[in-house]
Amino acid sequence: MRHFRILVAANGISAYGSYLNLVALNVFVYHLTESAFLAGLFMAVRLLTSVAAGFVSGALVSRVDRKRLMIGADLSQATALVAMLLAPESVDLAALFGLALIAGTCSTLSQVSLRSSIPEIVGAEHRAKANASLVTARSLAMIAGFASSGVVVSEWGYTAAFVLDAVTFAVSALVLSLLPIRTRAEAPAPEEPEPAEGTGKPRWAALVLLRSMPLVALMIAVRAADGLGSSSHNVALPVYSAGLDPADPAVFISQFWATWALGNIAAQVVLERYVKKAGHTPGERVFALGACVMSLMFILVFSGLPTPLAVAVALLAGMADGLTEIAYVSRLQSTPDEQRGRLFGLSASAENAGFGLGMLVSAALLERFTPLQVVAAFHGSAILLCAGLLVLLVRRGAGQRRAAASGVPEPTEARGPDGRSRTAEASGAAPPSDKRRPDRASRSAATTGAVAPPDGRGPDSERT
Repeated sequence: MRHFRILVAANGISAYGSYLNLVALNVFVYHLTESAFLAGLFMAVRLLTSVAAGFVSGALVSRVDRKRLMIGADLSQATALVAMLLAPESVDLAALFGLALIAGTCSTLSQVSLRSSIPEIVGAEHRAKANASLVTARSLAMIAGFASSGVVVSEWGYTAAFVLDAVTFAVSALVLSLLPIRTRAEAPAPEEPEPAEGTGKPRWAALVLLRSMPLVALMIAVRAADGLGSSSHNVALPVYSAGLDPADPAVFISQFWATWALGNIAAQVVLERYVKKAGHTPGERVFALGACVMSLMFILVFSGLPTPLAVAVALLAGMADGLTEIAYVSRLQSTPDEQRGRLFGLSASAENAGFGLGMLVSAALLERFTPLQVVAAFHGSAILLCAGLLVLLVRRGAGQRRAAASGVPEPTEARGPDGRSRTAEASGAAPPSDKRRPDRASRSAATTGAVAPPDGRGPDSERT
């Protein structure tokens, strides 16, 4: 874990640069153009690029060395910042939008690569603890980036902010290049590689994968809904804070985010105790329950509570947010290495799409409705979806217990190398394509074995 701790520090430095970049660049675009429309367009380009990059990143991390991808992403962002600083004034605006494209693409690519690599770097049994460390580092980096951006810009100017930003990415790339870490599972090459039957064209592989893993697909949908909710409280927070203290609205904002970050850190302590007591990583039920609590706490923050109580609620929101993030990422990491990259790519696209859409819609709704109404509507929809997922998980668990009591095992969703469901084969039914040739069916059963993974569960049915 020593190498991983160094990796966490490097990722935290890179994350600090990303958050500093996010604030300083948006303010710089408005300063340069004096146009709210162009400033909004800059943010939209960055978000849309992040959404599109998720689909591309999923395919890349499944084929290319992930360590090289992370190094390349950091170096690309550092180079783009330096190029923008050196660009003549006549092309400043074009350079800025080019930087938005690079930042959106590389931040998503780096995140997908790192999350996909965790089980190979630290071992599958330590993935929850590793994810908790990353969540903590990124939370601290977010607070530091947001808090220092105003100081850096006001004291030393935009150039100093962008130079510092470039240095953080360069340091992260250097540390990554020196770490002797493995980011991909070692698997023997197939003797006769053939395209999997029924998987369609390669560009649809990710969607076919989701169809074979409906529970994971629903969890990704919940994360998209969480993105909508997160955007609403991000947009509504300055408005709500101005209503609390028109003379100094930044006070409540800083208290909220600092307490939220402390909650994320506390989540790591809670998680370690949970894993030690339960003997396994948090699963789908922890994810669904945590997401419900998180959204409810964010709604309560905007309900007009006294400031001390609202800050305490923000602490609980941060804890639930951290636990939900760790449970979700750990669940996706339980899938086979060859599927993991595509799942995280789809997840990144869904989360960024939800957040981007929510930013636009919630900003428009705040013109007519109160912050509480907007936040309650967005987070309320997430609560409904999470509650549906929780009911589904409880019913599935009850069905499994009844099947165990009757002595008849439920058909498992075991999957072969192509990611297709083998439920019918595991239950003894022959595939339709083999009905015409009995000899082929017998050969297929002999070669595939129609056997579930060693732990008796398919990749979409992790113990909760």
